[in-house]
Amino acid sequence: MSASLSEFSSSLTVETAFTVLAVAKQLKAQGKDVVELEIGDSPFDSTANAKTSGTAAIQNNVSHYCPSPGVPEFRTAAANFVKNEFNIPAEPSNVIAGPGAKVFEQFFCEAFLNPGDGCLVFSPYFPTYVPNILRRQARPVFAPLRQSNEFRPSISDIENFIANDPSPKAIMLNSPHNPTGGITTEDDLRDIADLIRGKDIAVFSDEPYCHMVWKGRHHSILEQPGMMDQAVAAYTFSKSYSMSGWRLGFCVTGDRIADAIGKMVNTTLSCTPALVQLAGAAALEKDSVERDEVMQKFREKVVLLTEGLNQIDGVHSLDPTSTFYVFPNVAPICNRLGITSHGLALYLLEGADDDFGVACLGGECFGDAGHGFLRFSCAEPNERLQQALDFIPVALGREDRIAAFLEQNAKFRLEQPYEIE
Repeated sequence: MSASLSEFSSSLTVETAFTVLAVAKQLKAQGKDVVELEIGDSPFDSTANAKTSGTAAIQNNVSHYCPSPGVPEFRTAAANFVKNEFNIPAEPSNVIAGPGAKVFEQFFCEAFLNPGDGCLVFSPYFPTYVPNILRRQARPVFAPLRQSNEFRPSISDIENFIANDPSPKAIMLNSPHNPTGGITTEDDLRDIADLIRGKDIAVFSDEPYCHMVWKGRHHSILEQPGMMDQAVAAYTFSKSYSMSGWRLGFCVTGDRIADAIGKMVNTTLSCTPALVQLAGAAALEKDSVERDEVMQKFREKVVLLTEGLNQIDGVHSLDPTSTFYVFPNVAPICNRLGITSHGLALYLLEGADDDFGVACLGGECFGDAGHGFLRFSCAEPNERLQQALDFIPVALGREDRIAAFLEQNAKFRLEQPYEIE
C-alpha cells in the first residue's frame, strides 16, 4: 500500500499555460506548425550586462551559499531601482531575493493568513493565487474585473469585503494585470490605501509587468504613505530583462515583514544563487536602455495583435494599456458556435487545421470571470502574429470542423450563452 496524498495536494490546481504549452510542443514535434501565444515568456535574449555579469560570476567561482535574504549588491541595486523608478521608499533591508516573483505569493500567504481568513482575489486572476491561499486553509473571496471598467478593481468590492467578510485579512492586487492587460491606476491605489490604512489587512501587490505600461508609468501601492508596513510587492526579471530561465525576482516590504519572509527563504530555499543575483544587479544598474528598447518591441506586438483581432467579427479587445497580453471578448463567437472559450482556444490549436494551429488560452483558465474571453501572449515574431491573425477567421468559418471537435470533446459544449457586456 502506498502512502496517501494530502487533501491539499490531491486538489492542487496548476497554471494552465504550461499544460497547453506541453500540448503545443507535442504537436510541433509531430510536424504541426503552431504559433505559440499561450505562454508568457519573452522571445528576446537576456540583456547584455546580465549575461556578462552572470558569466563572470561563474568564472569567479561565485557558486556557494549566500545570505538567505540576498547578497548586499543585489539588495542595494533593487532598493535603488524601486526608489528611483517608482518612488518607493525602500532600503536594502526592505528587499528579499527569490527565484522569480511567484514564490512570494506563498510567502505572503504564510506571513499573513491563518485558517479561515478571507483573501480578496479579483477575477480573472493569476492561477497560482488560489492554491497558495488554500495552502493556508484560508478562503479566496472573488470579485469580478469587467471589461466595461477597463478591468480595474472596484473600490466598492473592497469596501464590501472589509465590511461583510467574517475575517477579512488580505487582498491580492496584480497591476499591470495578467491576463487582462488592465492597470490599477494611481487614484485607485490611493483610494485602496486610504481604505485599508491602519486596519489589520495586508496587500500582495504583484508587479512583474512594471515596465510594460503603455500609457503613463507604473504605480505601486508601496508609493502610498504607510503601505510598506501593510503590503508586499513582488518583481521579476523574467519580463523586463528577458531572464525567465535565470529564475530571479525579489519582493519589497517593511522591515518586520521582510525579516519574516527572509526566514521563510531560509527554511525552504536556503538562498537564491548569488551568481544569478549578481547578474540581476547588473541588469538593474546598466541595462535600462536595452530594456526600454525591448519594451517598445513588445508594445508594437501588442498593437499589431489588438488591432488585428478587432478586425474579426465578434471579437472585441480594449486598446493596449499594459503587459504583452491581449484579452479579447469572444462571447458572441462562442455563443454562435456553442463552444466554451477554452474549447475555442483548443480548437484553434488542435482541431481547426491538420497542419497549422494557434495556441492561446480560454479566459476561464483565470477564473469564472474570464468566461467568454481568450488570452493571447505576444511572444512570437511579428510575422507569426500576422499568420495567426490571418488564420483565426478562416478557422472560425470551418463550422464542420468545429462540430467534429465538439463531437470528440463534449466537455467544451457551451451549455448556457455567455453574458454580453
